This record gives sequence, structure tokens and C-alpha cells, in this order.
Amino acid sequence: MRIIVPMAGMGKRMRPHTLTIPKPLIPIAGKPIVQRLVEDIAKVCHEPIEEVAFIIGHFGEAVERDLKGIAESVGAKGSIYYQEEALGTAHAIMCAQDSLEGKVVVAFADTLFKADFQLDTNADGTIWVQRVEDPRPFGVVKLGDSGEITDFVEKPQEFVSDMAIIGIYYFKDGAYLRSELQYLLDNDIKDKGEYQLTNALENMKNKGTKFIPAVISEWLDCGNKNATVYTNQRYLEYIKDEKDLVASSAQIQNSVIIPPVYIGENAVIHNSVVGPHVSIGDNTSVLESIVSNSIVQKDSTIKNGNIANSMVGNFVSYEGRQSDLSLGDYNTLKD
Repeated sequence: MRIIVPMAGMGKRMRPHTLTIPKPLIPIAGKPIVQRLVEDIAKVCHEPIEEVAFIIGHFGEAVERDLKGIAESVGAKGSIYYQEEALGTAHAIMCAQDSLEGKVVVAFADTLFKADFQLDTNADGTIWVQRVEDPRPFGVVKLGDSGEITDFVEKPQEFVSDMAIIGIYYFKDGAYLRSELQYLLDNDIKDKGEYQLTNALENMKNKGTKFIPAVISEWLDCGNKNATVYTNQRYLEYIKDEKDLVASSAQIQNSVIIPPVYIGENAVIHNSVVGPHVSIGDNTSVLESIVSNSIVQKDSTIKNGNIANSMVGNFVSYEGRQSDLSLGDYNTLKD
């Protein structure tokens, strides 16, 4: 089993948090989004993961080293591929064409999920979906009487289905997927100016490939600050019974901790109230402050603050009043 993770986008909707790192490396409950994604896919696959291939821009050696470490955390080899131009989902996947062999999961790295199923690896292909109230902003699938997918419909303005595609796909035959993607590129088959995976899925279906849906129980978006803070909240609820969410090296003095929270190594919490639904990174200090429903990354200081629904980056110094913050790395702000 291989996992292919396209993640070359710039994450512009998440600025300033993506000015120094790619969006999939932003932490959720103490781990990067992409690590949570890979680990959760591995849990539902029921088979050893041989390789995790990351398709990135030129993010630098440190990021590539971190990504290979994420692959190793699930017992897999990490591979790095580059996408030089944003030419669509099909083009992105084809940047990792050398890894499109055997059983493959393709997962776009801007989403997390909660699933209560085990992946059926005997199926030709599986599209992961969630029911949504308003399907118009999404790609959706239509189902036949037997439960197989009969159609892929992009952003339907009239109701055809409420089963939205979340951006995770399983293929029993990665080489077959590669050949269908190559066909799009060779024949310059584009939709809205880009090479789209859905066109390849449609061609595969028409040739007899049977796709089935896998319905997840919760779909968590990390597309902007507010969505990412909410995802952190929900993820902390998922893992609240795990041990070691508060590091043993954390110094908690004269403070109230309201679970669920994640508190990293060597963090300092002094004369403060932290929680619920807060993630505090390694070496970060929270002093004389109230912090709720927020992400504060590594090596930062919050002093005399009252913050909620906030994202604070690395190496930030904030001193001030009640705020809904979105502060990127290396900022200093004093109200």
C-alpha cells in the first residue's frame, strides 16, 4: 500500500501562517496536519504502508526531512516529488508517477477526517465522501441501486446528490490510474484550464472500473484560520482520552487547565487559565493569561492576554488584551 499526498499549494488563504511553512505542516493538537492525515489513513487501511510520497513545491531541506520522518512514523519509506506548476489535480498526482504502483491512496493534504470503517482494499476504487447539507460548493457522487458510484458531478447547482467528495481516493491498481492520468496529459484534456482527476475517474468508470463510496463520520477542513482552529477543537475531542497530551516536562504553576488540551515539551503555564480546546507548542510560555479554543505554536510567549479562537505562530511575543488573533511567525505585538 502506498499513500500519495499532493501538497504543493501555497496556502494563501492561511497567510500569515503559511509564509514560513507549508499549510500541511501547521500543527493540529501537537502534530502537523499532514502527519495526522497519514496516520489516520494508515489506521483504516488494515495493511502495512510501504511508501508515502509527498508532492511539494520547493519548501527546503528541513521540510523534506520532516516529511520523510512522517512517513517513517507509519513504518514507510518517504519519497519527495516536486510540482513546478499548478496545473490541476491530475497533473499533481502524476508528478509522483514513479510511485503509482499497486494499491494506492491519494489524499490531498488540506483536510482531516473521522472514519468508522475499514477500507475495502479488494474494491477497484473507493471515493471517500461525507453527506453535506448544501452540496453546491462541492464535487459529489451519484449512486446506483447497487451502491456503486454512477456519476461524478462538480458543484451541482440543482440537487443530484448530497455525498461530497472530501479529497481522499483509493485505487486497487495504481499503474492503471497512472495510465489514465497520462492519457489526459498526452491529449491535453482539461477542465477549466486544468488537468482534473475527476476526468480520469469518469474514464475509468466508463471502462468498467467499479467505484464505491466510503462515508466518513466527520470532515474537518483546514482551509483558513477559523476552520483550522475548529479542526483543532474537534481533534482534541477525538484524542482527549490519550495519555501524554500534557508533556511531563511542562511547568504548570498556579494555573487552571481545562481539558481537552495539548501542552508541549518545556511549555510554561504561569498564573493562567488554559483550555478547553487549546494546543500549546514546545517551549511556549503563557503568563498571566486566559487562552481558550486556540492554537499557539512553538517558542512563543503570551502575556497578560485573553485570547480565544486564535492562531499564533512560532517565535511570537504577544502582550495585550482580549483578542481573536491570527499572528504569523516572528511577530511581536503589545497592546
